[in-house]
Amino acid sequence: MTANSLTLAQFLARFTLQPPAASAITLPRRQAAVLVPIVARPQPTLLLTKRASSLRKHAGQVAFPGGMMDSSDNSLIITALREAQEEVAIPPALVRVIGTLPAVTSSTGFQVTPVVGIIPDSIIYHANEAEVAAVFEMPLQEALRLGRYSALDIHRHGVHHRVWLSWFEDYFVWGMTAGIIRQLSLQTAGD
Repeated sequence: MTANSLTLAQFLARFTLQPPAASAITLPRRQAAVLVPIVARPQPTLLLTKRASSLRKHAGQVAFPGGMMDSSDNSLIITALREAQEEVAIPPALVRVIGTLPAVTSSTGFQVTPVVGIIPDSIIYHANEAEVAAVFEMPLQEALRLGRYSALDIHRHGVHHRVWLSWFEDYFVWGMTAGIIRQLSLQTAGD
């Protein structure tokens, strides 16, 4: 292992997340959650998807598995785990949830809670072709490098927004997904 490599133990020691909530709290109506899956490899990776081009919203964009909270979901953690199972066949029982990041508001008006979880490297992904065009992994150490993200300031409906942009291989990572990864990086304790 090189001095520049990041192990899962180092990641867990460096980051401070909000602890997983055991029960749901009173939430606004338009709630959603995404799973931020960290694959437990010797050099951990971040699992991402490219959304199907046939989708009505956010078609072809790089994203985390996730979606809208169902009335049957007892918490946003359950929502993130259910959506990850539906989209890429990650069994909820195999996800070790380590916490959540602060919720962000999507351009479609949803409050989205990122749920960070560790998944074993033995999981075989099966993309739901109706929702996911591709599943790929990005080295966690590279994902967390703040210098890889560029800011773009835009005005939409009279409101200023800062959008984060980045490339990984042939994938354009931007918007909420890039912002969530960048926020995960900012959770570094002492860096």
